Amino acid sequence: MIQLNDKSFDVFIQEKEILKEISDLANRINTDYKGQEVTFIAILNGAFMFAADLLKSITIPCEISFVKVSSYHGTVSTGRVDELIGLNTDLENKHVIILEDIVDTGITIDKIITLLGSESLKSVKVCTLLYKPASFLGKKAPDYVGFSIPNAFVVGYGLDYDEKGRNFREIYQLKED
Repeated sequence: MIQLNDKSFDVFIQEKEILKEISDLANRINTDYKGQEVTFIAILNGAFMFAADLLKSITIPCEISFVKVSSYHGTVSTGRVDELIGLNTDLENKHVIILEDIVDTGITIDKIITLLGSESLKSVKVCTLLYKPASFLGKKAPDYVGFSIPNAFVVGYGLDYDEKGRNFREIYQLKED
């Protein structure tokens, strides 16, 4: 168990399981895009650890860029997405894979796809470490999913609670009182 601010969290997914699943995701992407080049767009801040570990196992030609958006305050989604740092990479006629730490409502992914101008892309897919299908309200479900999880708040491995806990190697789930 760990304590962050006023909340307690229990280990939910061990580091070994996370790394195995990321390797499996990379293998799927390598197979699906064999002989092609992909541009990865990682969503900051949360996806930085996932993106780094995934790209270590990507063997196809690729580029990576980052965008930073925000849709959370504490443990609750605000229901809106604020673009904070934009994209400076030309994506016209490219295969794009958006990397997310977690997809719950899908609002962030829908906004990013709109901002990318998906009509000029060769293809756009979503790869996420964590997916909450019970919370999903978006238009574009993830194409590559590491773990489907229940609708509970999680931290660690890039995910945060009020900017704390991103550095943990495991993923922790909020302990209900």
